[in-house]
Amino acid sequence: MNSTSPSPQDPGSSDLPSAPNFGATPYGAANSGAPGVPPTPPAKSGKKKGLIAAGCGCIILLVLLIAGCSALVFSGGGDDAESSETAAAEPAENEAADAEAPAEDAAAEEPAVEKSAAADEPAAEEAPAEEEPAAEEAPAEDDVPAEYTSALNSAQSYSDMMHMSKKGLFEQLTSEYADQFSDEAAQYAVDNVDADWNENALASAESYSETMHMSKAGIYDQLTSEYGEQFTADQAQYAIDTIEADWNANALASAESYRDTMDMSPDAIRDQLSSEYGDQFTQEQADYAVENLEG
Repeated sequence: MNSTSPSPQDPGSSDLPSAPNFGATPYGAANSGAPGVPPTPPAKSGKKKGLIAAGCGCIILLVLLIAGCSALVFSGGGDDAESSETAAAEPAENEAADAEAPAEDAAAEEPAVEKSAAADEPAAEEAPAEEEPAAEEAPAEDDVPAEYTSALNSAQSYSDMMHMSKKGLFEQLTSEYADQFSDEAAQYAVDNVDADWNENALASAESYSETMHMSKAGIYDQLTSEYGEQFTADQAQYAIDTIEADWNANALASAESYRDTMDMSPDAIRDQLSSEYGDQFTQEQADYAVENLEG
């Protein structure tokens, strides 16, 4: 039975009626092309995602490469800066070392210079020291002037017999009222006389005690006075500390002399014996003398 309805067709047959075209290709649909040409299948979304991922990977690799290059550049620059600073510091250190080396050499040389100078100084000072004794040396016996010899003989006699001090001897030898030697001859004499000045002071003190019955204080003043014996203070002290004298007996002998020669009263004698302007006996010694006066 014939029918007007179409028979089933093969899906791939080209006799199928085409889809109605309303004048615009739907968004996302492939272009159907000309009539009779099979339509282009739409691109698969998987391929697009793969391309995007590949592009992103390339970009990341590019960024990493740029970052690595930058790091290399900066590290290289830092190394260059450090090397330049090190290179700049090394000359400064070398210069400082070079500057210190001469300073150390100079410091090492200074002690040597000082030592040599110190070694030379005694040699320079020794020459005058050797000449001075030659100028001060006493002349040899054969070269001593006769005046010097005479002055020395006189000084020895004064010392042995009158127990004079060194200063007393010089004044006696040079006095216009005594020996009248020159100062040079007198100085030679007192420098070369054989005398013990302490013993001379003691001998003079004993003479004053025995012949003039002087007190201890009176003898000391007589020995040191510029108008007396002119011994030194030490020589006079030695004499009065060493002398053996009975000061009470000296006070009594002086009291008897005042009574017999000056007809003085006992009270006046006591005052004269103890006065600092008189005999300078102690008060006890003066009392002893007055109490033991006879007649």
